[in-house]
Amino acid sequence: MSALAVEGELSIYRAAELKAALLDAVASGDALELDLSKVTEMDSAGVQLVLLAAREAKAAGRRFGIAARSPQVDEVLQLCGLEGISA
Repeated sequence: MSALAVEGELSIYRAAELKAALLDAVASGDALELDLSKVTEMDSAGVQLVLLAAREAKAAGRRFGIAARSPQVDEVLQLCGLEGISA
C-alpha cells in the first residue's frame, strides 16, 4: 500500500506538483491511501486531483481511499457530494 500525506494547500497553485506525486503513488502499490488531515485549503483543482487519483487507481485495479481529512477537505467534498469517494 502506498500512503501519501498532503499538507498545506490542495489547490491550483500546487496542482502540477501534487499531480505527479499522486500518480507516482498510484503506480507504486496495490492501494493508495491519502492523508488529507493537514490540508488547509482545497479548491476545485484539488477536487480534480483527488478524482484523478481515484480514477487512475480504479483503472489500474488498485484500491483508493482517504484515510484522514481536515475540516476544509470535508467541507469541499460534502459540497461536491463526494464524501464517500473511493475506488
